[in-house]
Amino acid sequence: MQRSSFRAIGTMIELVVTDPAVEREALQLLRARLVELDAAASRFRPDSELSAVNSAARHRAYRTQVGTTLAAALEAARRTSALTDGLVTPTVGRALITAGYDADLDVVRARASRATSSLVAVPPRDGSLSAGWTFDPVRRELTVDAGVQLDLGASAKAWAADSIAAELAARMDGGFLVNLGGDVATSGALPSTGWSIGVADHHGAVLQRVCGAGQAFATSSTRLRTWQQGDVPRHHIIDPRTGSPADTIWSQVTCAAANAVEANAASTASIILSEDAPGWLEAAGVAARLDALDGRVLRTAGWADPTGERQPA
Repeated sequence: MQRSSFRAIGTMIELVVTDPAVEREALQLLRARLVELDAAASRFRPDSELSAVNSAARHRAYRTQVGTTLAAALEAARRTSALTDGLVTPTVGRALITAGYDADLDVVRARASRATSSLVAVPPRDGSLSAGWTFDPVRRELTVDAGVQLDLGASAKAWAADSIAAELAARMDGGFLVNLGGDVATSGALPSTGWSIGVADHHGAVLQRVCGAGQAFATSSTRLRTWQQGDVPRHHIIDPRTGSPADTIWSQVTCAAANAVEANAASTASIILSEDAPGWLEAAGVAARLDALDGRVLRTAGWADPTGERQPA
């Protein structure tokens, strides 16, 4: 078993391979795919494909055919919106900018705090899951309404983790774990004892280890991507019903699912749903660990409980 980690796309990246002989090749592929993702879907790079779309749509409706990487990331965003009934939507870009998250997080934190500005609501949830944008995956055709700014942070990393893990297993021998900033996908040969996956807090302290047997995991946190806007603390998970950072009782939520896109959709929606998250997760059959701001820990059915505490009803 060989483990490598480095920083890219604004987060920590981790790769674990069961066969050390393929580590170098696997790392090369991982780095190459992350370069492609950044060039296609970064909201902060002025030369990215997504930045070009957002610039064109700032004052008028815009339609364009996108490249294959951005198309796959947009399809993941469309799936995420459908899985969460529009609670997790890519149309929160303008609200994030207004809240002060208009550059890489290190830049946002390093500069002098800006005064708090009025938060801007995202396009209303109209039940169609397409308010403000539409995407045709067959034609790779994206349409964005005037004034809408897209942000793919809620789903693009998860899609990339799934995609890269699958490609590694298709090209190389052994088993692979790809962790892109808390979006964890595995593929290939399963280790004899399963994948040991740590659920860590915003300081990096491991709160619990779970055994993965092919599932994907995702953690969404209100404590990791944070900054000050004037004297107001902000985090990056926007509630589309208000256009503001979600007012939530959770410090973080970790979910398990068949793939990282589904796990990330559930964990992000849970932050937004706040007190309603455990019931929503139970109804959807999602195994999850929910860590509250007050220190409480709730676990839905199917999540390993190392303490013997009673599962929440």
